[in-house]
Amino acid sequence: MAYNVAQKLIASHLVAGEMIPGREIGLHIDQTLTQDATGTMVMLELEAIGLDRAQTEVSVQYVDHNLLQADSRNAEDHDFLRSACRRFGLWFSKAGNGVSHPTHMQRFGRPGKTMVGSDSHTPAAGSLGMLAIGVGGTEVALAIAGEPLYLKMPEIWGVRLTGKLPPWTSAKDVILEMLRRHGVKGGKDRIIEYYGPGLATLSAMDRHVIANMGAELGATSTVFPADDQVRAFLRSEQREGDFTELLADSDATYDVTEEIDLATIEPLIALPSSPGNVVPVREAAGRPVAQVVIGSSANPGLRDFAIVAAITKGRQCHPGLSFDVNPSSRQILQDLTKMGATFDLISAGARLHQTGCMGCIGMGQAPANGSNSLRTMPRNFPGRSGTKEDSVYLCSPETAAAAALTGTITDPRDLTELFDLEYPEIKLPEVSSVNVAMLEEPLAPEEAANVALVKGENISSLPVFGPLADRIEAPVALVVGNDVSTDEILPAGARVLPYRSNIPKLAEFTFDQLDPTYAARAARTRDSTGHILVGGTNYGQGSSREHAAITPRFLGLRAVVAVSFARIHWQNLANFGVLALEFTNAADHDRIEQDDVLALTGIHDALVTGKEILVQNQTRGEVYPVRHSLSSRQVDMLLAGGLIPWLRERKAREKLPITADGDG
Repeated sequence: MAYNVAQKLIASHLVAGEMIPGREIGLHIDQTLTQDATGTMVMLELEAIGLDRAQTEVSVQYVDHNLLQADSRNAEDHDFLRSACRRFGLWFSKAGNGVSHPTHMQRFGRPGKTMVGSDSHTPAAGSLGMLAIGVGGTEVALAIAGEPLYLKMPEIWGVRLTGKLPPWTSAKDVILEMLRRHGVKGGKDRIIEYYGPGLATLSAMDRHVIANMGAELGATSTVFPADDQVRAFLRSEQREGDFTELLADSDATYDVTEEIDLATIEPLIALPSSPGNVVPVREAAGRPVAQVVIGSSANPGLRDFAIVAAITKGRQCHPGLSFDVNPSSRQILQDLTKMGATFDLISAGARLHQTGCMGCIGMGQAPANGSNSLRTMPRNFPGRSGTKEDSVYLCSPETAAAAALTGTITDPRDLTELFDLEYPEIKLPEVSSVNVAMLEEPLAPEEAANVALVKGENISSLPVFGPLADRIEAPVALVVGNDVSTDEILPAGARVLPYRSNIPKLAEFTFDQLDPTYAARAARTRDSTGHILVGGTNYGQGSSREHAAITPRFLGLRAVVAVSFARIHWQNLANFGVLALEFTNAADHDRIEQDDVLALTGIHDALVTGKEILVQNQTRGEVYPVRHSLSSRQVDMLLAGGLIPWLRERKAREKLPITADGDG
């Protein structure tokens, strides 16, 4: 049978189920990635399940999100993460070493491997011919413990690329074109696979840009073949021995197909406040810009920084504009400096910040109210920047550089006339400045066994939640609309993320961007009826942060009834024992109001048999049919109260502890 690349990756790691779209499958996982905004919960979960030692080929914990140490909290979390890596046998990437996705690609990515990460942009590793999937932290913890990853078999969406990108455009414009065509829900339950003759013109790091932002399409993952471009990348990283060719069979087919002629791509920009709100730059031209930010996992490559340096070289950024540069890895900063490009950026007025995510996650660089910020980042959800009333645009490095010079949104193609500037040709080093000094290897098992976890006062225990009740009768604490993101459910940024290991405190920020009264109102239901949330389409899009499921659950959330769910958040709700249900009739969403009391009965039988559940609105005397799409495994997990209680029960039945020799 002829297979495409995605099917080859799945087939070679399949441990349960059939490769039929919509059916649940189980995959063996080779590698894991965690970062500090989500990794603290993963390490607490490893402690909770009693792990002795990581069972994966490679597991790496990065410190790249919460780098600002305004007080002791972030530093305490970093110390805890390092101790957990030493205890459980993980690599540890120190603060300042780099953003997880490009750094993992440089040091650990290998064609043909599977990876899960507690970050929604984990699919960036698909640029090397890997199957990499963003999931909640609990599922990463189980993968580290040697458990399979379970998910619905996605459709494979083949996107054929032809032609070559014209000057003043780059890979960011390709993924923005996909978002312009399909919006933030177009990739749901699909793996996007790029193929065709146009691939030969895109470097591995160009492909990283495209694979990274496949998450904004809602895709399960994005994959590219492992071809000569991947070999060249690994050679430059002095890892050519890790290369394995992985190509689609010549007669492979796809469930869905599309074509993009790269030669027709023009500079594009996502308007506030959604990655799917994409228009040509010319349509937004002339709007004033107060801030330009270069960096993040969505444009992390040396080329992306070097092109901005070349465009701005010998010139000054516009008066009154903040020109911010966040290097994405220590290695890339070294190479940028060797090229002289760091000097060019600083001379042009750039502010050089720490190597890390920084402004992408709202960890500094928040823009002023009422001003426009152009960023080479993956997301512009409302308030994600750290400013509640923000106005953030997403664009390519070329478009960002043009705005830095002019102070307005400017089509970069106009720079030829405005500054007599031809599109620069960038010559990158053939061999990268490989530096592993800030990567700590796992300890030997006998040494690791004696390591104690370092828990500062900001590290709380993992909350314990009870089994799912057969009857829920509770008030609706909040009704929200379409495309509500996890950033709106639980904000990130410098104000909130330092409490990521302190669930009681973190819970106080839940939904405060949409309704500052939610947390206090919800908490009053916690020890009695609990409460219910009602959502629109694509509820929970965005980040994989499982905190967006944990904190509402901590505050008493029992069920979410929505028109539809984003994949990762839907799974995270089940992981923590929250019933996720979809309206049979989408219009019923508009019939429910805050404080209505809803009653659900016979839940256990309906979950097991797959029957509809009838939601009774006792306030209005109405009934709404709803359904679930959980597998039998997920139903068992939900009835137990979540993934960790279910795993504990299973291990108790089997009487097989999770041990270093893999008996678990």
